[in-house]
Amino acid sequence: MSDSIELTILMPCLNEAGTIQQCVTEALSALNAMGIKGEVLVADNGSTDGSPELAKALGARVILVNQRGYGAALIAGIHAAHGQYTIMGDCDCSYDFTEAKRLLELLRAGNDLVVGCRLPQYGGKIEEGAMPFLHRYLGNPVLSLLGRLFFAAPINDFHCGLRGFVTSRARQLQLKATGMEFASEMIVKAAVAGHRISETPITLRKDRRGRPPHLRTWRDGWRHLRFLLLNSPRWLFFYPGAILFCVALLAFIRLALGPVFLAGIGFDTNSLLVASSGLIIGTQLVFFALVAKAYGVVSGLLPADDFTLRALRGNPFEVGIVGGIAITLLGALSFLRAMFMWEDINFGVLSYPTSLRITIPALTMLVIGSQTMFTGFIIALLKLQFDETQS
Repeated sequence: MSDSIELTILMPCLNEAGTIQQCVTEALSALNAMGIKGEVLVADNGSTDGSPELAKALGARVILVNQRGYGAALIAGIHAAHGQYTIMGDCDCSYDFTEAKRLLELLRAGNDLVVGCRLPQYGGKIEEGAMPFLHRYLGNPVLSLLGRLFFAAPINDFHCGLRGFVTSRARQLQLKATGMEFASEMIVKAAVAGHRISETPITLRKDRRGRPPHLRTWRDGWRHLRFLLLNSPRWLFFYPGAILFCVALLAFIRLALGPVFLAGIGFDTNSLLVASSGLIIGTQLVFFALVAKAYGVVSGLLPADDFTLRALRGNPFEVGIVGGIAITLLGALSFLRAMFMWEDINFGVLSYPTSLRITIPALTMLVIGSQTMFTGFIIALLKLQFDETQS
């Protein structure tokens, strides 16, 4: 049966009795107009208003999805689809299923994923009142920009719900997000996997449900942002940490040599302590990035890259231990120097600007050396799991 059906039109559904009939009818008409063999599949997420029965009566195939959530319904629908291609869209009448033809043509042309674009600046159309102000001018543009920046995904409208894909390729992505962040997950994982992705302008209509949408602006916006950040340790940890480390290191070296006066403002050992804190935090963020990436690769949550694979196949424990010991020894020697200075005055009260210019760098190196060693331990633990998966 699956070989004979070219297209599945998939709709997630939760209490959409007011609009489900129009959407199913429109989708069936689109299939007839295209002259192809297809199906309309409704993934019902626990409706109590008779939506599944209404859809089934019109000729749709209905599956019941016990796990709640927009993403959960769509993931189940993707695995249940019989079509070579799947086009998904909400069943609230906000999307025009007659536009499925354009998405199907792009899929037939060799694309793995085709995402609709509702934004007028890219050729789309948004009917008056169809998209809230915050979504249109803040949430969607910012999150889509981050998605393009983090993952080089050629999509301007990350959250468009009308999209098509090669069914088998979508299954290979092992999609897991059960909530609204599913929209971001699909694009991110497709981009990382090297799928061919394109975008096409569509029209967003004002939904006709007559009730508030399931989408919650701030909650679901945060879930999208959290997903993007957690799947990009470089942007969450490495880049902020590396920038902080470099800026703090420059200040640290200069202040370790003596006080600095800029525009009549003096910077001395208090500022050196601030720079030391920046060095420690920056180092920890960089190490967080390394650990997060290694864990993501080992657990299958993140794609492997050459650097991480080399680290996991190499000797991270030994590198961390040797590097950490070297830094710690430098710190210990500096600390001994401070102790000798204290001994020279019979352990009396030290001149703090002079002594702190030695003890602050010493303690900073002791802390960073410890961080380096323990990070080596953690990555070595991950290497054990990685070696098991490779054997």
